[in-house]
Amino acid sequence: MNKLSDLSTGVQPTWCPGCGNYLVLAAIKKAIGELNLEPKDVVATYDIGCAANMVNNLNVCGFATLHGRSIPVAVGVKMANPKLTVIAQGGEGGIVTEGGNHLIHAAQRNDDITVILNNNYVFALTTGQTSAATPKGLKTRSTPEGNPFEPLSAIDLAAVAGASFLARTQSSDLAQTTEILKSAIRHKGFSLVEIIQPCVIWLKDYPEENKSEKYQEKPFKDIKDFFNKKNYLGILYEKI
Repeated sequence: MNKLSDLSTGVQPTWCPGCGNYLVLAAIKKAIGELNLEPKDVVATYDIGCAANMVNNLNVCGFATLHGRSIPVAVGVKMANPKLTVIAQGGEGGIVTEGGNHLIHAAQRNDDITVILNNNYVFALTTGQTSAATPKGLKTRSTPEGNPFEPLSAIDLAAVAGASFLARTQSSDLAQTTEILKSAIRHKGFSLVEIIQPCVIWLKDYPEENKSEKYQEKPFKDIKDFFNKKNYLGILYEKI
């Protein structure tokens, strides 16, 4: 197994104290290390946003893309060298809002990449504006009277498009997140892992009991249940 030190750049993260990205970074390192992947054989493409700072902290081949474009760049990398393990990272602002079309079409094609979606419910890097995944009614910098729209679900969008691996976890659960990431990376085809990590700054006034929307832990396997059981955690669907 690779030593975790081999996956560290030595650059200290600059996230806010208590940010879920610290545990997400740890989970990604553990997953890559426990899968015995060499850093030179892994490419991570990063969106614009708080979590994208991992490009400075994760010692693999990194590519900082434009907002909403981490998925198409990852697809291009995989096409150029299918032997590489390719991971596309982004927040819901990039993957669901700015680049939702790329999410849908990569899932439709079942491109062999792993997408890590850091869902903190708002555009956190730019001071907490509403994104396409912001809960309805939430007051943000751009919707001071409350978000009037129902949130988009990346899991649902990818499921309808034809993704072959779908999972959801919470950043606070390092063990589960690590195991899910390992399964997603091993999967041959399009993998989406949504990591729920409410922003500790811009959601600090949002009622605690609503921050995780009471996500349940028991996973479900039948894709037909997606529209009735949206709040499950774990591996939600995998096409063998």
